[in-house]
Parts: sequence; C-alpha cells; structure tokens
Amino acid sequence: MFETLKNLICSELGVDESLIAPETDFVTDLHCDSLELIELTNLVEEEFDLEEIPEEELTGLKTVGDLLTYIEANAKEA
Repeated sequence: MFETLKNLICSELGVDESLIAPETDFVTDLHCDSLELIELTNLVEEEFDLEEIPEEELTGLKTVGDLLTYIEANAKEA
C-alpha cells in the first residue's frame, strides 16, 4: 500500500520517490499547496476506493504516514 501511495504522490506532485517516507511532511518537505493536497486526496480516494475524506480529517493528515494510516483504516475491503 505504501508503494502505491508513494507512486501516486510522485506522479501527482512531480517529486522524486527518494523524498517520500512515512515521516515526510506534505507542506514542509514537499512544499504542497492546498490545491495540490486536494487533488492528491481525490486521487487517493479513487485509487483506494475511499469515501470522500472529511475536511476535519484532512487537516490532521500532515505526513505521508498520516495519510497511509488513514487509508489503512478506511479502505474498503475487496
């Protein structure tokens, strides 16, 4: 699951995969703006078959690890 998420982040944000680790911060380390984060979460929702991530949850997703934990807890079982 981490590899899939890492690939999505790299392709959407145009960053090198060596920059992506669970502790990578979207704003501080990857310099994401709010629009990029929204577009990324839309892709994540599609890729992992998630319901729309509520805004109050989004504000807590600061790192790649935070997002991965959210996906693991909320992805629908196939």
